[in-house]
Amino acid sequence: MKNKKTSIVVIGGGTGLSTMLRGLKNYPFDITAIVTVADDGGSSGRLRDDYDIPPPGDIRNVIAALSDTEPLVEQMFQYRFSQSVDLGGHSLGNLMLTALTDITGDFSHAIAEMSKVLKVHGKVIPAANKKITLHAELIDGTIIEGESKIPKSHLPLKRVFLVPNNVKPLPEAIRAIRKADFILVGPGSLYTSIIPNLLVKEIGDALVNAKGRRIYICNLMTQKGETIHYRATDHVQAIYDHVGKPCLDAILVNDIELPLPIKENYKEENAEPVMFDIEKLESMGLEVIKKEIATIQSGVVRHESNKIAQWLCDYASSYNIKQTKL
Repeated sequence: MKNKKTSIVVIGGGTGLSTMLRGLKNYPFDITAIVTVADDGGSSGRLRDDYDIPPPGDIRNVIAALSDTEPLVEQMFQYRFSQSVDLGGHSLGNLMLTALTDITGDFSHAIAEMSKVLKVHGKVIPAANKKITLHAELIDGTIIEGESKIPKSHLPLKRVFLVPNNVKPLPEAIRAIRKADFILVGPGSLYTSIIPNLLVKEIGDALVNAKGRRIYICNLMTQKGETIHYRATDHVQAIYDHVGKPCLDAILVNDIELPLPIKENYKEENAEPVMFDIEKLESMGLEVIKKEIATIQSGVVRHESNKIAQWLCDYASSYNIKQTKL
């Protein structure tokens, strides 16, 4: 039992999830990634509509992030065709996942087979195994249909919802959440990458009732069209409002001031660093963990995946020691 790996579930989508997983796979974790399937833009959206399947893009990025294969093979899997009218915009990985789904008749089976080929560390599970559409209601009552259109909205979001709203998760997703020692929610676009997973009712309920420690990896920056002027508490409250109950135990926030030129760059995009209102977070019953977890690459602020992984490794050890003493 000494060598038993710490079991973690990571819930999210988009660049944030795949970035973080690249660090986590190098540590002794038993990883399950539950990935959003709400995307409807670009190559993913075209394949989704042509083949009536969940969009493969976020899944593809997570498989690539968790893979342990030759760099050239991963590069090929991520290769995007640009010179062809018919193939333009499609990535090879998206086409492969679509072909496997068509051959096997099952999206999750296609993911499992592709994961074997690319020697994935852990499991990759879609939040739903069928096509769904994300909708948003704005504060003026306007309804927007489609994940790709939501960030273009000029009014604040009131809520997002799935159609159909009774979509069922895969049983292994629920089992993974129930068994996990730690469940990480985020990082990623709040309304289009994180919350859509939790709108699958059984996944939201499983998170509420999970025995493992539930940690929100807070976004570093606000996002135009989704979270303008949002503080950390606003992110947490939005998750609670959509799930229907409090479902987090702790929040990991960045503990380093970003350089002024970077802030100025983001200001042009109508984005700013997320303000961490520590006292209010603590009043919500959350453990607030402050760590230097940001890195800047080509003027873009990202989570530093290896720092998060090292932090989680240390945190898991100390948390388990505390639990043993209780």
